[in-house]
Amino acid sequence: MIQKGLFKKNRNILEGTAPSQKNAAPQVPDRLYTSCPGCKGMIFSEELAENQQVCPRCGHHFRIDPRRRIALLCDEGSFEEWDKGMTSSNPLGFPGYENKQKSAFLQTRENEGVVTGRCRIGGEDCVLFVMNPFFMMGSMGSVVGEKITRAFERAMELELPVVGYTVSGGARMQEGMLSLTQMAKTSGAVKLHSDQGGLYIVVLTDPTTGGVTASFGMAGDIILSEPKALVGFAGPRVIEQTIRQKLPAGFQRAEFLVEKGFVDGIVPRPQQKERLALLLSLHRKEGR
Repeated sequence: MIQKGLFKKNRNILEGTAPSQKNAAPQVPDRLYTSCPGCKGMIFSEELAENQQVCPRCGHHFRIDPRRRIALLCDEGSFEEWDKGMTSSNPLGFPGYENKQKSAFLQTRENEGVVTGRCRIGGEDCVLFVMNPFFMMGSMGSVVGEKITRAFERAMELELPVVGYTVSGGARMQEGMLSLTQMAKTSGAVKLHSDQGGLYIVVLTDPTTGGVTASFGMAGDIILSEPKALVGFAGPRVIEQTIRQKLPAGFQRAEFLVEKGFVDGIVPRPQQKERLALLLSLHRKEGR
């Protein structure tokens, strides 16, 4: 009679013969290393954090959350957040939208896809908004548009410049036309702020696409970008499928947009605070 487990291999040395180590995969503790999408190399997570989430080998800029960005940019203790408690409803009754919002909150511990407030950068007062790539891919819904509009309105009241960091997959489809109207609303707020003589500096990060690009994303007085950021309205694959042509190498990347005059300059993340402080100081209004 054949016994159960007769042909089963011993699992470890205590049960008999030790398993072969010839083809065993190396055991790397979780979160010790991070794989870089740019150079495909492995980076110590601690080293990556010290370098502001920029690969020290190839310069690839990893996406970061708004709180990390605010800590890197703002003078210590200077950030005053606005409209933190605002959350989206489900005006169209879109199936599963509430669950997506809950999932995004659990992942990010943020109520929505943008953080706004007042701060100092290198001693210069300004209004700041930072979009969140981890909250439904930074998509622009009613609350995102409202918070950004309010930021510009308060900047007008306080006579302050605005610095904005964009990252977005476009308008939030779960809110339909209500999300598309945010393009006009935010653009109108940018125009009013500009008519008052306010400065608006925008920093494009990877990716900035769709309705955000077609509204406040490209409406800055000074438009900067992180290296190799994807910036455009429709994605490259959609364009290629539509026109049935191969796009040029680097199409819609920040370097391509600088060459074509759509972006004023590319600034690596470790240099951004210094550059923004300089620009804000050069455009400081008299008496401030």
